[in-house]
Amino acid sequence: MTTQLQPKSTALEALAARGFIDSMTDAEAIDTAFDSGMVTFYVGYDPTASSLHAGSLTCIMVQRLLQRLGHKPIVLLGGGTARVGDPTGKTESRKMLSDAELDANVAGIRRNFDGFLHFDDGKPNDAVMVDNADWLCGLRYLAFLREIGSQFTVNRMIAAKTYRDRLDNEQPLSFLEFNYQLLQAYDFLHLFREHGCTMQLGGSDQWGNMVAGTELIRRVLDGEAKAQALTWPLLLTSDGRKMGKTAEGAVWLDPDQCKPFDYYQYWVNCHDDDVRGHLLKYTDLEVEEIDELCKAEGAALREVKARLALEATTLAHGAEAAAAAQAGAKQAFSGGGDWSAVPAVELGVASISLLDLVVHPDVGAFKSKREARQRIDAGAVKIDDAPLKDPSAVLEGTAFAENTARLQCGKKKRFRVVLA
Repeated sequence: MTTQLQPKSTALEALAARGFIDSMTDAEAIDTAFDSGMVTFYVGYDPTASSLHAGSLTCIMVQRLLQRLGHKPIVLLGGGTARVGDPTGKTESRKMLSDAELDANVAGIRRNFDGFLHFDDGKPNDAVMVDNADWLCGLRYLAFLREIGSQFTVNRMIAAKTYRDRLDNEQPLSFLEFNYQLLQAYDFLHLFREHGCTMQLGGSDQWGNMVAGTELIRRVLDGEAKAQALTWPLLLTSDGRKMGKTAEGAVWLDPDQCKPFDYYQYWVNCHDDDVRGHLLKYTDLEVEEIDELCKAEGAALREVKARLALEATTLAHGAEAAAAAQAGAKQAFSGGGDWSAVPAVELGVASISLLDLVVHPDVGAFKSKREARQRIDAGAVKIDDAPLKDPSAVLEGTAFAENTARLQCGKKKRFRVVLA
């Protein structure tokens, strides 16, 4: 349910001010809980890749905000539920990953939280990280069906949008996927029992699964316990893309998959209409300062975007990496010849054709050779500030100072390429 409640708790007021509220099971009870002391809450992440991406920042920043206000986050990595696959928003079954792939993904995702949450500071609200494989993989099936399955009706489950859409469109829905809601609900029950977790947070597309968890806790514990759920809106950028998605793919939080320089570029190149929302959701700046910054217009807004990029990159990669990314950006886009602060792309070859260079996996300036040829022909590709229109032109490392070429692809992409 949505609400127009005037919050009395600092936490709910802050969530509302930054646009982090869509629906709540009981707004007044949630507000009272936040106002009465430390609330232990959880957010879940299925490890379908070895890193989270910028689209996951909404839930991470909600956890960060609430922890700063004295509440305790539980980061749940779904090593167990990922073996089933969340059907939410999917028209077909997710690819099944091996145990080894899932274990590697869990290990990778753990590192994504280092700059955002504190875990071992000796504080009562230190974050806790758990993996639901620890309790789901050892479940005895018949015992699970008797305790948990008996609390759900198929009638109600198939009324959920996730399942109903599949069935209405006559798309396959495996029995494996049908179990996902039970497992997520059981996660909440387990965390309630073992960690005193009374609230689940997530995106609005998870509402059905989250309410199932609150209902399970109420039924299993004979109505004595009242668990709550709160969702935030699913966010799109002004151009209709999901947060953290670009034409080139996901903007990963892992610096090995997306360099801090490229991460900085993602934020500094955001649409003008997204600046205020991004500052509210993805930085620690106070709302009043954000309002003041966003009075800027025209060219002055570029400085606000630079502030956004610096703040966001600092959270994800640290102050030193963020400062280096900003310095590199200033060099690369100022028109000067010094690009020493721009991260080097070392290809491990002494020569390469222009076409192969711009589509090289470590450069990835264009998605295909066809697109690359078109852009090269249009004069959008420059080497050391000079347009180069021959896709077959061979670049020799020895032709450049220190075997390093300055590559420009369009208005927004800059690379310092080492050929040796």
